[in-house]
Amino acid sequence: MMQENEEVIDLAEVKKIVCQYKKRLLGIVVGVTLLALVLAFLLPNEYESTALVRAKSQQQGGAAMQASAALALLGGSSQSPTQGYIAMMKSRSVLDPIIDGLDLPPEKKEKLDNEKFAKKYLEFETTKGTDLIEVTGTGRTPEEAQQIAGGVVDNFRQLLTRLNQSDQSLLRKFLDERIQIAKKELDEAEQSLEKYRQQEQVFLPDEQAKAIVEKMAIVDQKVAEADVENQANQAKLQGIDQQLARQNSAIASYQLADNPEIQQLRASITTKEMELVEQEQRYTDKHPNVILAQKEIDELKGKLKLLVSQSVAAGTTTLNPLQMGLLQGKAETEAGLLSGQAALDGLRRIQGKNEQEISQLSAKGVSYVGLMRKVTIAQDVYATLVQQYEQARIQEAMESMDIQIVDEANLPKLPSAPKKLLITAVGFVIGIMLSFIYTIVLYQKTRNI
Repeated sequence: MMQENEEVIDLAEVKKIVCQYKKRLLGIVVGVTLLALVLAFLLPNEYESTALVRAKSQQQGGAAMQASAALALLGGSSQSPTQGYIAMMKSRSVLDPIIDGLDLPPEKKEKLDNEKFAKKYLEFETTKGTDLIEVTGTGRTPEEAQQIAGGVVDNFRQLLTRLNQSDQSLLRKFLDERIQIAKKELDEAEQSLEKYRQQEQVFLPDEQAKAIVEKMAIVDQKVAEADVENQANQAKLQGIDQQLARQNSAIASYQLADNPEIQQLRASITTKEMELVEQEQRYTDKHPNVILAQKEIDELKGKLKLLVSQSVAAGTTTLNPLQMGLLQGKAETEAGLLSGQAALDGLRRIQGKNEQEISQLSAKGVSYVGLMRKVTIAQDVYATLVQQYEQARIQEAMESMDIQIVDEANLPKLPSAPKKLLITAVGFVIGIMLSFIYTIVLYQKTRNI
């Protein structure tokens, strides 16, 4: 039952008021619409330039993905790689040079930091399930919009290149210095051997000395390779730690989770490497036993890498894919150092046993074998260093390609704002609403009278 105090709108009365004041109501609608139209033409034009880039994950495009996948398998959650890259695009290193290059009064530039600039002038969009990032820059002129969008892409690419190449550059510098030293040591060893040959008139070793040299050459080569690899890993680890310290001091102190599984795998790798050395002393590289031993070592190293990846993903929280890749590289390098040092210790024990056989030779044989070994070891060290140096150069070039530009920042032809038709339509709607409110006011006055 309707309450007595409930008001009922008299539609006939409303219609009467609309007909009586239709010119005034129509004037309100037209006036507000025209005002919106004028405002649309008075507002300054804005232009949008768009660039499309493909952002590959860090560490040859794989480390961050491997860590994220491992974290997903463990039931955790990981940040989208593209979101991490977008966060880096908003950094001071990327945006400050763009702000400095804009044609703005100095007082406005001082108030405009990277966060305000990104909020006002930039927009980022990603397509779910892809590594594509669309960067849209807004400017007062077509040239300014293109300058902003293109500047973000170029500066971000330079930032990634600089960060990615840091540890490889340090490794390459270390290898370059060691190559110079190794070349000098090789020349000195060869000169000493040749001098001994000329003095003692020993140009061909006897069969016993020759057999001992050949037997020891395999172990000496392994020792040289392991020693160089350990030193290279130490240099690489130093570079990664420096990058992590610059990125976030809280994660620079992260250490590899040394769980029992990792310990067991490292011990198994060391044992298998010792077995491989013994097999290589007996057989050629094509022998089934040698091939099988090498295959088993490769499988164990693959398991160790996966386990390290899971440990990193489960035990750390990173801010972006770059840091995840750095942590992955740090953990893998530390694991390689631990395994490499254990293998090197085992190789040197075998080397010591082999050296005992030298005492069975004559005085000339002992001297000849000693000098010959120095030459062989120096040759192996030099060859390994050169190979590592070339790999570092290739890796450095590869890691400068984390950003691929799909579409360059375009030069817009038409303004993106203000949207005159939309502003006019909004003005028309507001005009109708005001006229409706005015009608209600007139209706209430009539009822009161």
